[in-house]
Amino acid sequence: MSTNDLADALWFKSSYSNGTGECVEVVIIGDQVATRDSKDPSGPNLAFTAEAWTAFVRGVTLGEFPGT
Repeated sequence: MSTNDLADALWFKSSYSNGTGECVEVVIIGDQVATRDSKDPSGPNLAFTAEAWTAFVRGVTLGEFPGT
């Protein structure tokens, strides 16, 4: 996913954001999911396949990452 793909993307905050300013924003484009820090929208982002993102979210939900 290129920066151009994300220039006009409609980012949305995670439904798990708690309003303390530590929010993750997500955009889905085709079969890719990109994330970024809502405090730094022009900063870096991470892109994943939809399959990898689903596996990550499942792992977080199941507590597979200690300290999260």
